[in-house]
Parts: sequence; structure tokens; C-alpha cells
Amino acid sequence: MNDRPQPEGLEPNIRNAVRAVIVRDDAVLMQKKWAQHRGTWYTLPGGGQDVHETLVEALQRECEEEIGARVEIDGLLWIADFYKQRDTAYPSVRHLVELHFACSLPVEYQPVSGGHPDKHQIDVVWLPIDRIRDYEVYPKGLATHLSTLGDIKPPAYLGVID
Repeated sequence: MNDRPQPEGLEPNIRNAVRAVIVRDDAVLMQKKWAQHRGTWYTLPGGGQDVHETLVEALQRECEEEIGARVEIDGLLWIADFYKQRDTAYPSVRHLVELHFACSLPVEYQPVSGGHPDKHQIDVVWLPIDRIRDYEVYPKGLATHLSTLGDIKPPAYLGVID
């Protein structure tokens, strides 16, 4: 048992999530999201793994839904634990194990939302890596790891990102 305090409202199930880290011309592809109560923020494409779905199948499905393209998966970059606050009838926290994969897209790809974008997704954009900390990236701790992408020896376990 660890000594770290557990978040209040922690759900009992842990869920796997996959994320695509797509870099081109010193920029990373991100989903742009907006909500009245929060403003603008950015996330990596990806999402939860479904039952009977491999990690690769989950990542391909999520990318097709969110960025309108299949990706070439180059390998596992890092794994991290993330405790995601959920706005449900009774506020809760979901424990996610996030698996981030280095991916690439065809050179002709232009950012576009896929046929089934995430809730609050309004666009897909390239953000410059050297200025990634200037943006509201979610989860917040991810911006630090993206800004030092070349320094991380994959695969790496990042611990808890928040």
C-alpha cells in the first residue's frame, strides 16, 4: 500500500487509455477544446480502450474519430497514471493508465476533426513544441514531458501526471 492520499470519490475500476504523440516540423498535433465554464484547452488525440480491443485497435479507432486519419504507430513512448476528475451526478475521480505512442501521419495530412470528435472538441491544430507550456494542455503535467520529448528514453514510466 502506498502512503499517498487517495483522491476523494475515486472509482474502483482502472481504465486504460491510449494517446497519439504526433510530431511534425517541431510541432505536436493536438485537439483544441472549448467549454463555457473552462475556456480553451488542448489534449492529445486518443481515449479509452474498449473491452476486447487491443491497444493498437483503440488508438486507430480514436484517431479516426478525432483527427480523421489512421496513424502509423512507431512505438511506445511512455506510460503514466492519471487521476481524472469527472463531472458526473456525483463528482468522482477515474484512475487512468495512459499509454502514449509515437505516431506519424501521411505527409499530405491536414488537421481536421474526424467524424466522431470528442466532447468539446472544436478543432485539430499543430502546437509548437518549444512553446507548448504557453498553452493550456490537459493534463497539465503533460506539457512538461512534451517540451522535453527528445530527452526521454522510451519506453518510460512517468509516474502520476496531473
